[in-house]
Amino acid sequence: MPITHVAIVNAKPREKPYRLFDGRGLYLEVSPSGGRWWRFKYRFQGKEKRMSLGVFPEVSIKEARETLDDVRRQLRAGVDPVEESKKRKQGIAASAPPAGDSFEAVAREWFAKHSPAWAPGHGDKIIRRLELNVFPWLGAKPIAGIKPLELLGVIQRIEQRGANETAHRALQNCGRVFRYAVATGRAERDITRDLIGALAPVIERHHASIVEPQAVGALLRDIDGYAGSVVVRCALRVAPLVFVRPGELRMAEWSEFNLDEGEWRIPAARMKMRAPHFVPLSTQAVEILRELHPLTGDGRYVFPGEANRSRPMSNNTVNAALRRLGYSKREMTGHGFRSMASTLLNEQGWHPDAIERQLAHQEQNEIRAAYNYAKHLPERRKMMQAWADYLDLLKRTDVQNPKRTVPDGKSQNPQVSDRHQGRCERTVRLS
Repeated sequence: MPITHVAIVNAKPREKPYRLFDGRGLYLEVSPSGGRWWRFKYRFQGKEKRMSLGVFPEVSIKEARETLDDVRRQLRAGVDPVEESKKRKQGIAASAPPAGDSFEAVAREWFAKHSPAWAPGHGDKIIRRLELNVFPWLGAKPIAGIKPLELLGVIQRIEQRGANETAHRALQNCGRVFRYAVATGRAERDITRDLIGALAPVIERHHASIVEPQAVGALLRDIDGYAGSVVVRCALRVAPLVFVRPGELRMAEWSEFNLDEGEWRIPAARMKMRAPHFVPLSTQAVEILRELHPLTGDGRYVFPGEANRSRPMSNNTVNAALRRLGYSKREMTGHGFRSMASTLLNEQGWHPDAIERQLAHQEQNEIRAAYNYAKHLPERRKMMQAWADYLDLLKRTDVQNPKRTVPDGKSQNPQVSDRHQGRCERTVRLS
């Protein structure tokens, strides 16, 4: 019998790993630490093999089954998905490479040329998307001979299974491959332009986030009471103070920090926009990091994985911790700390450019970007400390009496101060 979402959520860790079977070789492996991994057991050339399909709840039951369908198509085509994945990660061409003017050959050539400049993980998603959704049907065909309706039929396969956003992204990726083929003399034009408007529009979904001040205070108190590992607890406590992207947080390295100066400098190679990012650290953030340093400071990563300290924590660790605290994926996510900060800082009157720069939203105009970096750095330092103080204030708030006096004698409902005078006090709105 196929497993259900409820069965997965209710699956408790045991002393040894165990499995929940879904069918067709797909099962969920529950580890003693509570991790839930989707795995696929199959046979290739007479040998039994296993393949990871992601981590629950980041990969839902529906998504795992969709991926299973794509992987099984590869097997029917005589391709071992595990070996192909290994070769792709090593930069090796796929097995039985097609002719140089085939769609797959051109796509892999384009990928090899451009992927070194992409953020970690971004390239893996693109090539994986093409391998699962496009190559099995169009990979061996000469790229110059592919017709618009032929490509549309392949993309609509993705759309028909409900993965509308993936369909749009796959079409965009194909467009870049066709434009590369035009530039290298192997196609006459980009046929994806003929398909503009052929797919249903993507319904924009925002990352779940808590932005109501009282609820933020409750979340912060829950985080302080987190009973899991010290490393995960520290990651949860630091996340709202720095509001970087989840991948930037989990892959943070001690070499990037200067705790004496209160600075975190993230190199361009790890940033989505491929530009270095500066994070001023509040005294609260520094205190948490100093608390963690004796435990992980002798290694590379600030937040290492529980099973392997030479690797960063998994990309699902923070979300899993939030679920353990009782917050569903519709209520709060690791990415939601960015929305929380953006919403409340804008409401409090901080300069929009300073907020955008601290969120590492890339400025398109390079001259303006350099100007804003220098201009807003002092305000960003003040903003980050004021933000940390504001979060502390929310944690101390008596929900039953939000206007009570805090220990320093100030009301918990002060008015917005003049940001141009550089004051750090900000409004605490507890409606």
